[in-house]
Amino acid sequence: MYYAVGYRKKVVRQNLRNSFPEKSESEIKSIEKKFYKHFLDIIIESVKLFSVSEKQVQRRMRVTNPEVVDQYSKEGQSVIIVGGHYNSWEMAGTALGNQIHHQAVALYSVLKDPFFDRIMKDSRERFGTRMVSTKRSSRFFAGESRNNCAIIFGADQSPTHNKSVYWTTFLNQETALAVGTEAYAKKYNFPVIYVYVRKQKRSTYTMTFEVITDKPQETPEGYISVEHTKRLESEILNEPEFWLWTHKRWKRKRLPDEKLL
Repeated sequence: MYYAVGYRKKVVRQNLRNSFPEKSESEIKSIEKKFYKHFLDIIIESVKLFSVSEKQVQRRMRVTNPEVVDQYSKEGQSVIIVGGHYNSWEMAGTALGNQIHHQAVALYSVLKDPFFDRIMKDSRERFGTRMVSTKRSSRFFAGESRNNCAIIFGADQSPTHNKSVYWTTFLNQETALAVGTEAYAKKYNFPVIYVYVRKQKRSTYTMTFEVITDKPQETPEGYISVEHTKRLESEILNEPEFWLWTHKRWKRKRLPDEKLL
């Protein structure tokens, strides 16, 4: 993967250099190699999810503190769970559906090819997680989101230029943050919970929840977005090889009239 294919190697290296300007070139290359080894594991795990048993998924992706989320389910309160493309995010979304009391709902971008889109959707929904396309997210929130749901957001992608954003400093760079997680949380007053996905050993992970706020409508503008970004950043700084460095995260640049939070 690293030596022969070199998939997006220039993107990965530039992202690492910009994120860790204090590191030497040898340190950057060391992280790079570890990342590609992990990235190949992620690809293999994603393929395996088509056939893996429910018991295996529970063993390989275990929630350490489900009570943090389940306390809201007992009250019939829907929540928003937010995380990043860190460690095995595909397995995390698939495994969550049978480890919490809420109906797990993951927002996703529809693939261009209808056949592969259907295959991926069916695979992700095998153990109880429901998939809702981002194109239908507004309709879902307006209609079904209050029905004791845990709605999963992956909030570390680069927002398109036609979307409203907040700006903050993330990994040493000015970074646009999509406002969707915070906007929906405030509109529907859903508690926001960050999920840490940590690698225990090869293809074995844990998910740990931490409440960002259970009173989103009382938080200042941008607070929720910056807080979940800080948590992801702390994970990356601790073990950088487990984040998705192949993504062109910093395509969008801040305009002079856009303030930095």
